[in-house]
Amino acid sequence: MTPKVTIVIPVWNGAALLVACLDALAAQSFRDFAVFVVDNGSTDNSRALVAQHAPQAALIAWERNRGFAAAVNAGIRASRTEYVALLNMDTSPRPDWLANLVQAMDKSAPDVGGLASKMLLMTDPAVVDDCGDSLSWQGAAAKRGHGRSAAEFESGGEIFSPCAGAALYRKSFLDELGGFDERFFAYLEDVDLGLRGRLHGYHYHFVPMAEVLHQGHASGLPQARYVRLITRNRILLLLKNLPVRLLIRHAASLLYGQIYFFIAYRRPLAALAGYLSVLPLLPHIVRERRAVQPNLKLTLAQVEHLLTPTMNEPPLRELARTWWRL
Repeated sequence: MTPKVTIVIPVWNGAALLVACLDALAAQSFRDFAVFVVDNGSTDNSRALVAQHAPQAALIAWERNRGFAAAVNAGIRASRTEYVALLNMDTSPRPDWLANLVQAMDKSAPDVGGLASKMLLMTDPAVVDDCGDSLSWQGAAAKRGHGRSAAEFESGGEIFSPCAGAALYRKSFLDELGGFDERFFAYLEDVDLGLRGRLHGYHYHFVPMAEVLHQGHASGLPQARYVRLITRNRILLLLKNLPVRLLIRHAASLLYGQIYFFIAYRRPLAALAGYLSVLPLLPHIVRERRAVQPNLKLTLAQVEHLLTPTMNEPPLRELARTWWRL
C-alpha cells in the first residue's frame, strides 16, 4: 500500500549529523511515510549510517555532488505519494512534526502548495531559525523570525514561501512546477520554487506546531564557492521570474542590493564570477520568460506586493565603513 508521505533527505558527508535526523524520524507519531535518502557523493560513512539507522529507507547514491536541488528532485521523482516532505540532514524534528504538517495540509485548500515548519536553533530551541522565507526588492531572501523568541510565533498564517530544509509539499504542486530548478545547485532554490508557485496562484502557510531543531551551515562548501553561487542565484531568481516592468520599476532597489552584497561578502572575485556566470544562462532565461510570463495568474500589482520593500540588513553606508576599517 502506498504511504501518504515521502520524506526526502539530501545528504553530503553528513555522518556527524545524520543519525539524529534518522532517529527523530523513527520516533514520529505519524507513521504513514516512506523515506528516500539521496547521497550526493559522500566520502564519509553516511551511506552505512543510513543502512544502520534507517534500514527501511530507500537510498539513492551518486558518485559526485550534484547539489541540493538535483538531490531533492530525484527523491520527488521517485515518490508516488500524495505529499512530499523535505528535510535537511542537520535537522531533528519533534515527534509530532509530521503529524502536524499532514493534518494542516489535509485541512487546507487545494491552492496551498506547501507548508513551512517552525525551525528552531539546535543550540537554543527557544530561538527561531526560520518560520518561512521572504524576498525583498533588493533581491535579498530572509528567514522569517530568525533570532527572535519562538514564543512570538505561535500562530499560523500565510507566508511568502517555505524553507525547504523542513517543509511539506503537495506532490501535484511539485509536478506541475517541475520541481526545483537544478541550475541553482544550492541556495535560493526553495525561494525560486516558492516564487514560481505564487506566480501560478499557489499559497503557502506556516504551521507553528510543526517544530524542527536545525543546526544550520552544514553544506560545507568553501566560502568563495558559496559567494559565487548565492550571487549568481540571486540574479537568476529575479531575472527568470519577475515581469520586466517590475524589474525596471525597482531597478534602483535591485542595484542597491547587488552593491550591498558585493561589499558584504568581502569576496569580490567570487562575487564577480557569480555575476559573470549568469551570462551563459541569459538565452535560456529569455526563452523561459516567453513561455511563462504570458501565463501568470497574478496582476502586476499582486506580484509587486509579494516582495517586501526593504531588506533586513544594516544600511549600505554603515556596511561600507565597517568594510574599509578591516
